[in-house]
Amino acid sequence: MSQKVLLSAKEINIILHRLACQLIENHKDFKNTVLIGIQPRGVFLAERLKKLLENEYQIANIELGYLDITFYRDDFRRGDKPLEANKTKIDFLVEDKNVVFIDDVLYTGRSIRAALTAIQSFGRPNEIELLTLIDRRFSRHLPIQPDYRGRQVDAINNEKVKVMWEEQEGEDKVYMINK
Repeated sequence: MSQKVLLSAKEINIILHRLACQLIENHKDFKNTVLIGIQPRGVFLAERLKKLLENEYQIANIELGYLDITFYRDDFRRGDKPLEANKTKIDFLVEDKNVVFIDDVLYTGRSIRAALTAIQSFGRPNEIELLTLIDRRFSRHLPIQPDYRGRQVDAINNEKVKVMWEEQEGEDKVYMINK
């Protein structure tokens, strides 16, 4: 097994600033926009972006929620081990809001399809966009594309993209792992 660094902490920081600026361009003051981190790993990216938007770009009162998609996935009964659900925390209405789903890696698109189904329990959004740190563009099973992407990666099937977050693994880094 070998691994190669795709993004360093400095590069991740630059990408986060670019993504924040793109969000500001499209959502201005975020009065009608909510951010939804897809559990488990999209939450770290969503929290980082919210903090950046508030602290560096002085945008106040950004609503952030966490969405668990475990039991909305089309493959949740196929695994050998029991699944552990994460918390959904959405303490606001999404009815007529612009929702930005946030996840670390867009791979097959199945997680996003599940999120589209799950969010309906919280109302009918005006619009849904997708922001992802890594877009594995040649791996899609469903016709889903990100509106905002940090980096596009061409990974073949035996390669895995691993995003490391300071809050979880003690460092910010993205690796390409060849099994």
